[in-house]
Amino acid sequence: MSGPLAVVLFFVGVILVILVHELGHYLVARGFGFKVLEYFVGFGPRLWSTRRGEIEYGIKALPLGGYVKIAGMNPWETVATEDVPRAYFSRPAWQRALMIFAGPGSHVLVAGLLFAGSFWIFGQDVLREHLMISQVQRINGSSSPALEAGLRPGDEILRVADVQSPGSERLQQVLRAHVGRPVDLVILRDGSELTASVTPELAEVEGRELARVGVVVDLFESQPVGLIEGLALGAGAVGHATVSSLQTVGRVFGPEGVGSVFRALFTDTPRDAEGPTSVVGIGQAVGEAGQEGEWFLILQFLGYVTVFIGLLNLLPLPPFDGGHLALIAIEKIRGRPVDFRRVVPVSIAVLTFFAVFVGATMVLDIAEPITRAP
Repeated sequence: MSGPLAVVLFFVGVILVILVHELGHYLVARGFGFKVLEYFVGFGPRLWSTRRGEIEYGIKALPLGGYVKIAGMNPWETVATEDVPRAYFSRPAWQRALMIFAGPGSHVLVAGLLFAGSFWIFGQDVLREHLMISQVQRINGSSSPALEAGLRPGDEILRVADVQSPGSERLQQVLRAHVGRPVDLVILRDGSELTASVTPELAEVEGRELARVGVVVDLFESQPVGLIEGLALGAGAVGHATVSSLQTVGRVFGPEGVGSVFRALFTDTPRDAEGPTSVVGIGQAVGEAGQEGEWFLILQFLGYVTVFIGLLNLLPLPPFDGGHLALIAIEKIRGRPVDFRRVVPVSIAVLTFFAVFVGATMVLDIAEPITRAP
């Protein structure tokens, strides 16, 4: 049940992020005195609305985000004479730019809080002083050296042979050197040191020959994080997510990313594990993480997606927010307004491309899903 719940909560979170995005536009527009006509949650048929002053607030049938309608932004709508001074095209360029940027800019704040929240709730992973046994397993359906030696989950490995506090790689090296003959493990259990003798066995795991005794070890432990430290870690995570998102935007929407989608769709070319995915693929990955109880990863992934959506909105293409910012820049360079009606075909072309691209990735995610964690 945790998998479907994780998917539902994740996409509710994405919708809330989009609503905050629109709230950013709304608050700055109100602050600068723009003529705001509507603030709606969702799209499609109107389910409910109410008018407060000059603004209509409401809910529409499709809960896929929301929008703010400002007089003068639609080039095909007539603006009432009394509203012209407050219309979008009448406001100074710097006010329009700030109002537009407030939407994607809000993603930095929201992502920072999501990242910080993940650290406040789940703590920060740090390397353990000693490896801890998290699972004791059977090998090939029978017993295992660890089970025969009486090892238990929660035991901390203090020493293997003569190596003190081994890391995972060093532990594997020592076990590999003792395949087929006993080696002593000194463990800490309930405050007492115990010695257990295990005889490692050689086994092939995912194409690699490894020495196994039947244990899974944890390298990290979670440490509580305070308010200020959580905010600092959240800010750092936003920086990392920004760099990663910029690289992802270039990879996904560049010639190689677009080409990989359509090659996989129309030929026998296998999908690129690092290639584009859709909401279907994201949902699959989030569901797998939820099934494993990896709520920290889900919150972190939601923070990453928040940053990614914000940066995607800053692409200098209409109808994205970045396209509006680009038109304002062109207006300042030319010294005269841009006729929005001439830009509409570009907006239609951009939307058509994204609709086709997203549709193609959705088909692939259903027919040939990529197995990967968020």
